[in-house]
Amino acid sequence: MTFTRLTQTALAAALGLGLGAASSETLRLSHNTGDSTTWHKGAEKFGELLAERTGGALDVRVFPNAQLSGGDQMRQAEMVGRGALDLVVTSAINVTPLVPEMAVFSLPYLYSSYEQVDATTQGAPGEMLADILLEKGIVGLAWGENGFREVTNNIRPIRSPDDMRGLNMRVAGPMYIDVMNALGANPQQMQWGETMSALQQGVVDGQENPIGAVIIPQQVYEVQKYLTAWHYSYDPIFLGISQAKWDGYDAEMQTILRETAQEAMAYQREITREGTASGIEFLREKGMEVYEPTAEELAAFRTATQPAFDQWAARVGDEIVGAFQATIAASN
Repeated sequence: MTFTRLTQTALAAALGLGLGAASSETLRLSHNTGDSTTWHKGAEKFGELLAERTGGALDVRVFPNAQLSGGDQMRQAEMVGRGALDLVVTSAINVTPLVPEMAVFSLPYLYSSYEQVDATTQGAPGEMLADILLEKGIVGLAWGENGFREVTNNIRPIRSPDDMRGLNMRVAGPMYIDVMNALGANPQQMQWGETMSALQQGVVDGQENPIGAVIIPQQVYEVQKYLTAWHYSYDPIFLGISQAKWDGYDAEMQTILRETAQEAMAYQREITREGTASGIEFLREKGMEVYEPTAEELAAFRTATQPAFDQWAARVGDEIVGAFQATIAASN
């Protein structure tokens, strides 16, 4: 939605906030990663668009690296839910302690294409999860993208499940602990802010993250030698607002907030996918040894991670998993 200056001025006046920066309302937005990532760029885009469309009545201040939750990326959503934070950009897997159903997106080898991903995040399955978030006091405004998670390490190339055995792997959330255990690795759940130094010092051997959203912008290639593009798990992010804050706005402002969030996250998905598309060659140029498994090798990883899939699918529930699987099948 494009607003004229007259409309923006009228809106700001209606809010009693005026157009000057000094009288605008500042919303605090927290996210997990550094300020070079597509997460941060998407959050900044949201702030820029919102300021423009409200005539400066709403201003967004972005805090990277989970600063507002003491570096604890798992706490951000809970803080938004109780109104201690205004806005959050976080990944589905980081919300599983609060909303276990969010793990559905990241079930091992659930997806095989972006078309399947988009059919769920932009369709009825995504709305089902937004409804569950709302029960926790979080209004989900739009889905963005962390991406397909790839594995890196400093010990050896990963070509089969056996190659994972014994590796100390940093993971982001509870589901990935079970996935790594199924592969024979030693998972260590760790905040992202601690991960780069842990990799550099050899505290952990490797990690798993998307190329375009994290591995390249966070320069993981400087502390890791091997990458396997196994696409084993997808991770969306979402932009959410505290329901307490949301309920304080009228219908017009709520529409602006939602449409602006959707545009900002569409931009974030686009630049993430662009970075991923060119990422393999970039990482090779930076000296990483990149391995792309065959279909048969991927099938072996899928079989090895099936116990974790079944365990977490049971936690999520048949209704939600079934809705995702049906939507994915229909998108093929």
